[in-house]
Amino acid sequence: MPGMETTPTRLLIHGASGRMGQALLRLAAEQPQQVQVVAAVMRKSPAQRVVEGVPYFAASELGGVPAFDVAIDFSLPEGFDPVLALCAQRGAALVSGTTGLAGPQREALAQAASRIPVAWASNFSLGVAVLTELVERAAAALGGWDCDVVESHHIHKKDAPSGTALTLGEAAGSAGAAVHYASLRAGDIVGEHLVQFTGLGERIELTHRATNRDIFARGALHVARRLAGRAPGQYRVRDLLD
Repeated sequence: MPGMETTPTRLLIHGASGRMGQALLRLAAEQPQQVQVVAAVMRKSPAQRVVEGVPYFAASELGGVPAFDVAIDFSLPEGFDPVLALCAQRGAALVSGTTGLAGPQREALAQAASRIPVAWASNFSLGVAVLTELVERAAAALGGWDCDVVESHHIHKKDAPSGTALTLGEAAGSAGAAVHYASLRAGDIVGEHLVQFTGLGERIELTHRATNRDIFARGALHVARRLAGRAPGQYRVRDLLD
């Protein structure tokens, strides 16, 4: 009903001391009517137990965190298993952008999805989610065209192609395209992804440029709000756009 107040989604931020964790905490504080961080979890013991109203916990204290609706996990592969187990145990949703997961960890995530809603993504940009859908549609419509994924990132990024480039390539490949990849590492580029379809005498270019890393944290908060209370299952960012 109009005028009804909605209860903020209770969040656990796992990997709170990392760059993404810090961005999530900062952006969540700007949305008090939509989200409430009830626990921030970091690997080491926190220097302060409460920072700006948010309780901090060490990873070893994960089992003692208060009730939460969704855990947002941007940590390391070794920290993934405990937070997944905690969400399954408590019936809470999990949003994870932790990369480098091993095969058994991906299997555990799929198994947990029979009990809780989960969303794992290599990129939580809402724009990239839309781009992925456009790439899949273009590949299905342009059979026989060349398909190239070109990604550009800052000089410190080690993996190539990027996880996002591989996700875009998988979307094109699922629609029948034979995908080729190219990677550039230069300066301080946050992230650019170009998917190019080339036919005889014509070419289509679909491009996404990130100019600020906050888009990934913003997208993760968007997904978390929409994942809370959903039926168990594995969700993609593009499933949660609306």
